[in-house]
Amino acid sequence: MTPPPARRRRTGAKGSTPAHNLPRRGTVRRAQAITTYGIGSLIAVDQESFVVSGLDEAEQSWSVHESPRIHERRLARLLDVNYFRLPPASDDNSRDGLRVRRFPLMHSCPECTELQRHRDFNPPAGRSVCSTCEVDLVPSRFVIACEAGHLGEFPYWQWVHRSTDRGASTTGQCGGKLKLRTSGRTSSLRSILVSCTCGQAPEVSMEGSFRRNALKDLGLTCRGPRPWLGTSVPAQECGLPVRTLQRGSSAVWQPVLKSALSIPPWSDGRADPLAEHWDALRKREDDRKRVEDYLDGAFAGRCPVPLDEVMALLAAEREEDPDGEGGPTFDHRYHALRNKEYERLRSGNDESEHSHKEQFVCETPLGDPSVLGPLGVTGPMLVKKLREVRALKAFTRLADPDSTTESKEMPLSNSPLPWLPAMEVRGEGVFLRLDEDCLGTWEKATAVAARIERMRSAHQRVLEQRAGDPNRVVPSPATPRMVLLHTLAHVLINEWSLNAGYPAASLRERLYATDDMAGVLIYTATSDSAGSLGGLVAQGEPDLLDRAIRSAVHRAEWCSSDPLCVESEASGTGGTNLAACHACVMLPETSCEHNNILLDRALLVGTPEEPHVGFFANVLEE
Repeated sequence: MTPPPARRRRTGAKGSTPAHNLPRRGTVRRAQAITTYGIGSLIAVDQESFVVSGLDEAEQSWSVHESPRIHERRLARLLDVNYFRLPPASDDNSRDGLRVRRFPLMHSCPECTELQRHRDFNPPAGRSVCSTCEVDLVPSRFVIACEAGHLGEFPYWQWVHRSTDRGASTTGQCGGKLKLRTSGRTSSLRSILVSCTCGQAPEVSMEGSFRRNALKDLGLTCRGPRPWLGTSVPAQECGLPVRTLQRGSSAVWQPVLKSALSIPPWSDGRADPLAEHWDALRKREDDRKRVEDYLDGAFAGRCPVPLDEVMALLAAEREEDPDGEGGPTFDHRYHALRNKEYERLRSGNDESEHSHKEQFVCETPLGDPSVLGPLGVTGPMLVKKLREVRALKAFTRLADPDSTTESKEMPLSNSPLPWLPAMEVRGEGVFLRLDEDCLGTWEKATAVAARIERMRSAHQRVLEQRAGDPNRVVPSPATPRMVLLHTLAHVLINEWSLNAGYPAASLRERLYATDDMAGVLIYTATSDSAGSLGGLVAQGEPDLLDRAIRSAVHRAEWCSSDPLCVESEASGTGGTNLAACHACVMLPETSCEHNNILLDRALLVGTPEEPHVGFFANVLEE
C-alpha cells in the first residue's frame, strides 16, 4: 500500500514521482481490498490514517499494471464492465499497490495540544510528528459523512465558536488557534475538550457532537467532499445533513458486493479472449456472417474461439436477457443470473466430459436420494468444482437501520472505467432443494403466514424509513420459503462447523428462493486450507446429508436463550427476526447473504404452542 509522497515542488502540470518510488507503508490482503479496506474507506497504518484512493486513471490512483485480469462474462454484463482485476498484491520489487491519501487532515499534538492541519505542523519529510515537540501527531478521531456517500473533516472551528457571532463561526477569522486536550477524568466525549486561543469562545467538550441534528443546528450541511478522488476532482454541493462518526466506525464505509458463479458455457475460460469484444458482437448477434466478419477483422483471421461457440455464447446471453439490451432493469438481470445458476445446479453437468479447464463440476451423489424424502428435501447435488467471482460495485456510508433515506451508492471512480476490482474463490459445495409439494402445503398454513407477515411488515417499515420517498421503497423479500431456506442454511452451516471440521466463517450460503426456485447452495467461501479439499462435498451424500439435517433440526429445537428466544415477538434489527439469536442460528456476517435478518428457527421446529408451524416438525416427532 502506498501513501502519497511528502510535499514536493512539481516540475509540471503532470509531474509526479514514479509509482515504484512512492513510499510503501502497511499491507492488506487482496480480499480486504474489496471487503474491508476498499475504495473510499479509512485505514489506520501505524499511528497515521489514510483514505483509499479511487480508480481514476490520474495521479495517485491505484496501480494495477501487474494485477491479473479476471473474466466472468455474466457478472461483467450485469455491472456494465468488460472485465475485472484482482486488487494489487505488491512486494518490494513491484510497481503495483493500493494508493492512499492522508485523511483526516486535522491532527493534534499530545504535547502542545495544538489542533490544525497536518501540513501546518511542518513535519519532516516522511514522518508525522510535530516539528516543535518531536512527538507523533494524532489524526482526528472524528469525521463527518452524509448518506450520499460524501466524507469530510469534522468542523472543529464551528463547534467551538457556536455560541459566538455566527459570522465569526462560519468564516473562522478570529485570529486564534485551536487546541485539543483530554481531561483524563473519564473515557467519554465529555473529557475531550476543544478550545480556541482567541478567547471569544469558552472551552467546549465533544459531548453532543454525535446527536443526529448536532451539526444541522449549527447550520452546516454537506458540501460534497470526496477525499478519495483527490484535489483534482472538485466537490459538488450536496446539501444533505451530515453526521459525526468515529473514524473507525463501521458506518463510515460499507461495500456493495455482487457475485456470480461461473457456469457453462462460460466456465471453461474459452470466452475470455473475447472479453473486450462482446458489446460489438451483441450488435451483430442475429447475423452469423456479420459476427464472422467482425471476428476476422478483430483477430486477423485467427479468432481463438470457434464461430459455433461464439454463436452459442451469444444465444446464452439472450436467454438471460430476453427483453433486449435497453429493457431489463438491474434487478431483472440479477434475477435472471440467479435463475440460470439454479437451473444449472439442478441439472448438473456430470454427463459431459470435463476438460481440465472446466471450473464448474456438479454431479449427482452416488447414494439413494430417496432417503431424504421424509424430510421434504430433494435433488441433492455435489458441486465438486466451483468458481465464484465477487466484485466491488460501489460503496455506501451510514447504511444503518436508523437512516432516514436510502443510502446512495457511491461509484469507485469519477469517470466510467472498463473494469472493477474483484476476487475469485475456487471451492466446492452442496446444493439441495425442498420438495415443492411439501413446501406448497406448508406455505398455506395460517400460522406460517402470520409469522412471516410479522417479519415482512417489520422489514418493510425499515425499508420505508431508509427510503423516505414512498416511490423509492422496494418490497421486502420475506416469504415463507425464503425465511425457511435461509434459516435451514444457517443451521446446516453451524452443524457442519461442529461435526465436519469447517469454521463457520469459511462456509457461505447462496439462496435461490422465489416463486419458481426453492434451493440453497452451501459452499466454501475461502480458497485456503478450508477450501477445495473434498470434505464439504462428502457431506452431500444422501445418508450423511440426512443425518446432518436431522441433527441440525434437533439442535435448533433448543437454544440457551430459551424460552425468551423462541417466544420472542420480534428480535434483530428493527424486529426483522423472530426466534433467532447469536446463541442458535446467527452466523458470521461473511457467511450470510442477508446480514443475519429474516431468520426464524420456529419455521424449522415449531413453537411449544404451535409445534406444526415447523417444516421439520415430523422429524422431532420420530
